[in-house]
Amino acid sequence: MLRADPAVERTRGHQRAWGWYDWANSAYVTTTGTVLISPYLTSLARNDACPDLPAGQTCDATLSVLGLPVAVGSIAPYTITVATIVSAVVLLFVGAIADRHPRPTWLLGGLAWAGATAASLMFFLQGTNWQLGVLLIVIANLCLGASTVVYDALLNRIAHPDDRDRVSSRAWALGYLGGGLLLVLNLVVLQTYESLGLSYGMAIRLSLLSAGLWWAVFTLIPVIGLRRIRGTTATPVERSAGVVGGTVSQLRDTFGELRRYPHTLTFLLAYLFFNDGIQTVITSASLYGTEALGFDTAQLTITILVVQFVAFFGALFFGVVAGRVGAKRTVLAGIVMWTLVVAFAYFVPRGAFTVWLVCAVLIGTVMGGTQALSRSLYSQLVPRGRESEFFSFYQAMERGTSWFGTLAFGLTYQLTGSYRPAILVTIVFFVVGGLILTRVRMREGIAAAGNEQPRIV
Repeated sequence: MLRADPAVERTRGHQRAWGWYDWANSAYVTTTGTVLISPYLTSLARNDACPDLPAGQTCDATLSVLGLPVAVGSIAPYTITVATIVSAVVLLFVGAIADRHPRPTWLLGGLAWAGATAASLMFFLQGTNWQLGVLLIVIANLCLGASTVVYDALLNRIAHPDDRDRVSSRAWALGYLGGGLLLVLNLVVLQTYESLGLSYGMAIRLSLLSAGLWWAVFTLIPVIGLRRIRGTTATPVERSAGVVGGTVSQLRDTFGELRRYPHTLTFLLAYLFFNDGIQTVITSASLYGTEALGFDTAQLTITILVVQFVAFFGALFFGVVAGRVGAKRTVLAGIVMWTLVVAFAYFVPRGAFTVWLVCAVLIGTVMGGTQALSRSLYSQLVPRGRESEFFSFYQAMERGTSWFGTLAFGLTYQLTGSYRPAILVTIVFFVVGGLILTRVRMREGIAAAGNEQPRIV
């Protein structure tokens, strides 16, 4: 029988405090990452490369980045790509360090506040200083990923295996609600900036600042609420090895022992595919709506808000369903729903905004629940004492391979000249991911990881 780890705290108070970090960081993800920073960074780069360009004309000049010529319109996507790749590598080390840290919530807070500081400093982006924007985006995204590794790993400490689907789903729903509320407030500011006595640039900068401050302030709730949680007692490498030496030794041991956890690895492979499909739909939806269906910015903004708030209820609904039939079956059902939603989007007529909103409701319903339950399902397959390290693999898998789907999307458009078959190609990722997930025998994987068996999985 497994001994109880004194680092484990499973009260409802701890679970509520833990979930507030989804609320805290989702403001940055939604307001800054999804809506504002890419077009704003592009405008700063355009001011530098083409200072006298008349409004409405395209800037064909390039900027020098580390001695390489980069098109103005590529600055933002290249920045996100670099931040994603760097995160995929760094997160592996963060996970190993977190498993050895005596105060994981302090580490969570430190990483979150470093990211929130970078996000808040985006207030000073104006004129032509796009270089500062590139640096701040990389820092903020790296800290977001690193803090999420620590945060996800704490799920195993604060929730019994039977409760993780519920706890993860509620936290994910809380994140969609928080991110949506701040986005609404910022969109109001951006629509009424003249009556508020602001310039449009100042309105954007204040919105960027609000996301950083929101992230920083609400991180206090999980840090204070979980302050008594100590580092795990089951760390496989002796603490006397030191932080650097112990971290390297732990990573080396883990890569050598991965074959002992075949179902954990199979789940990660499945997650690589179906999550890539999810991320491709999310990142390409605005482009598909604009180019293939002819919707304007206001209509796409409404679409984002519909998805955001429907996802709140969708995550809660999926959590309830998982409590009855198990998380694996629910995730598989979600993957089937994703496939049907993409097929539905393919047939949406051009200009049919009401039909498009129906598609947005369906996306919101399945999006939050699938992601939340994937997190809790994976937590069952993580070896005790290596929670952060294995969740770093989970995050690295998401970040390091999230370009597969967008690449397939772009290549399909290039070959066909249409975004409709391009969006349809994402179905391949859902089908492959779902088929691989069916091969994961959860009970065997949980036993191999040395974890307690939940009642339903």
